[in-house]
Amino acid sequence: MTAFILFAPGPFEILLIVVVLLLLFGGKKIPELMRGLGQGMKEFKKASREDDDSDEKKDKSIKNNN
Repeated sequence: MTAFILFAPGPFEILLIVVVLLLLFGGKKIPELMRGLGQGMKEFKKASREDDDSDEKKDKSIKNNN
């Protein structure tokens, strides 16, 4: 836990990352990238929930058959 705190980015590092992103992608492209990232995370969470639901259904059907 202590190692994580030691390597956490400070304000200067975060500012540097933001500046580099602005230089690489430009101001208009960043919102599109963040929107795509958000949609990807949403789809991933949905798929993992569906997978958990199907596992629970399989477990219940196995218990009912025994």
